[in-house]
Amino acid sequence: MATSIINMSRAVCRGLRSFPLPHPGVRLRMVSGTAGEINYSIVESTEEYKHVERLIPPTRIPTPPKHDGPAPSGWTPPSAVPPDLPYIIRRSRMHNVPVYKDITHGNRIMTLLRKVEGDIWALEKDVKKHLHKLTGKVPPTQVNEVTMIIRVKGDFDKELKEWLIEKGF
Repeated sequence: MATSIINMSRAVCRGLRSFPLPHPGVRLRMVSGTAGEINYSIVESTEEYKHVERLIPPTRIPTPPKHDGPAPSGWTPPSAVPPDLPYIIRRSRMHNVPVYKDITHGNRIMTLLRKVEGDIWALEKDVKKHLHKLTGKVPPTQVNEVTMIIRVKGDFDKELKEWLIEKGF
């Protein structure tokens, strides 16, 4: 069984002819000179390549258009001037505020604050103050200085996103 598959694949591979194409937009066209002879020539077609280009995904994410306030989708652009704080929070590659909800063990909810640069301890102190104003108690937090992530116990992703947007991040 295995030998018949190997022999069949060898026969198929022998029947295939591969020609290196010099650059995109080039294709092969059969040209027959005589009845029994087939010659291959290369014809460059830039007209048809425009249909292929639209299928290729972009290599980078475009910058978002300018907005004065929130967009219809709810997305808010960062302020033109970053706030004067000892820390900064970079937007994600899709230009969103990097605050995420993490659910583990089925019911444990943690809020992650990522892409922190600068004094992460000052940010943790400010986050605790803000959440103390909202809830009346200080939630437990965990700071990872290597990955620059702050974990907050509880579901505070919407509150922290709004707070960071108000601050100008």
